[in-house]
Amino acid sequence: MWKLALLLCLGMSLIPAGDAAGKMAQSHGVAPGFVAWSRFVIGAVLVLPFLPRAEFARSFDKRLWLRAALIAGGITSILTALSRIPLADAFAGLFVGPLVSVLLCALLLGEKVSAVRWGLVALGFAGVMLVVRPSGEMNPFALFAVLAGLFYGGFLAASRWLAGHYPPLTLLASQLAMAAVLTLPFGLWLWPVFNWQVAGLLALSGLCSMGGNLTLIHAYKQASAAQVAPFVYVQLLAATGLGYVLFADVPTPLTWAGMALIAAAGIVSARLPAPRSPDRG
Repeated sequence: MWKLALLLCLGMSLIPAGDAAGKMAQSHGVAPGFVAWSRFVIGAVLVLPFLPRAEFARSFDKRLWLRAALIAGGITSILTALSRIPLADAFAGLFVGPLVSVLLCALLLGEKVSAVRWGLVALGFAGVMLVVRPSGEMNPFALFAVLAGLFYGGFLAASRWLAGHYPPLTLLASQLAMAAVLTLPFGLWLWPVFNWQVAGLLALSGLCSMGGNLTLIHAYKQASAAQVAPFVYVQLLAATGLGYVLFADVPTPLTWAGMALIAAAGIVSARLPAPRSPDRG
């Protein structure tokens, strides 16, 4: 489990790095919807050549389309939020996702979640609230961050649901290619003025996102949603650090306290025995 924990920490740091690159691209006049579409296209172009031809027949599975729609909605929503609010603030709304994921896996997949694990997820969420505290008037764009969190929770649960049915490469390729199809209108209608800087930021956004999600898919092959959930909060730690380096967002003492809670939840979760899950056909 410790090797998985280290891998998750690395992979979960890549996701906010991709969003930070997307936010920077928006500062050059690129619309959030186009950033989302380009991210999926870049990832699909890189991954699809490695997918066995026999796997392409699985594109008719409605479950894969549902999962792709969830990630498409989540990425588009979080990028829309990032167009008007700081990186860490956006991730605060996003992090209702792990709680939603554990709840959906318990209700729909029959996973047994102990009181201790529920407590650890809640502890991680309390850390999130310390890192990003509501202040001032509500920015309407913060609602897009919360919407992204709801989409993200559904996506995490769907990843756990399908992890035993498809290899990781198939799941990654399907989410990228199908989401690219679903967000194609954004790509056609919101085409920006390109230069090398914009192209580089969009490429970085796509590569980081793909790497992070591949890590997550592998994690769901080896662990339950309850085990993975606390480590997903590493994204917020990375978002806070990137916000400081790239956007001059200075962490406060309460931010460091929140980070300690999040880290504690992940470490304790890694030491607990794996919960039992019922067989799923």
